[in-house]
Amino acid sequence: MSMKATVLNVSIDNVMMSEALDKLERFIEEKTPHLVATANAEMVMLAQKDCELADILAKADLVVPDGAGVVWAARYQGYTMIERVAGYDLAQNLLAQAAQKKYRVFFFGSQPAIIEKAKLVAMERYPGLCIVGTRHGFFTAEDDADIVQEIVATNPDILLAALGVPKQEKWLAKNLAALNVPVSMGVGGTFDVMAGAVKRAPLWMQRISLEWLFRLLCQPQRAIRMLALPKFALKVMLRKKH
Repeated sequence: MSMKATVLNVSIDNVMMSEALDKLERFIEEKTPHLVATANAEMVMLAQKDCELADILAKADLVVPDGAGVVWAARYQGYTMIERVAGYDLAQNLLAQAAQKKYRVFFFGSQPAIIEKAKLVAMERYPGLCIVGTRHGFFTAEDDADIVQEIVATNPDILLAALGVPKQEKWLAKNLAALNVPVSMGVGGTFDVMAGAVKRAPLWMQRISLEWLFRLLCQPQRAIRMLALPKFALKVMLRKKH
């Protein structure tokens, strides 16, 4: 079975959650910088127009199928896509593993109050977790060197960046070598969910791929972003016919 599936020119690793975690553990053991991306339909659609993002995804060390749309598209094209690996769940599993294995973690992004709350929640949820630093996501390009220095000084094994797509992927890719963190991963709204600022869809909705609907009902302002989904589906279907 192919270990990668290509969805609208974006190569996605066909991994189960357990396999993704094993890979992350290997990256940490290797002690060299690795970039991890969580690809959903919105990110794949952005990569159609954004060459920089497309290039980053092509070079990323692990791109997990985060989103029912991506899994559907892969299966529609005939790939045996095993399962969805939601970015939020991957981050939680990674934090649980970090607590066990004493990996050092740095939280970057989001609002100051949110990131502090997410840190407290993480430490309560995963006893023994070592969060070596946090830095909110408000900065300009002039601050980049200072932020990199701040992160490097704490010597983390894992850097979770919540700056939104594609900003987080671009920032991590640009600074990957200087950061020299074994696992750098863009985590979008993960800290918001952890802090309780944004609710996650109930499990039954996640299971039947209706998480997008739940998000839309909770945050109607996402409607414009949600238009990426039907456009994505249409593009995949038209692409297959050729």
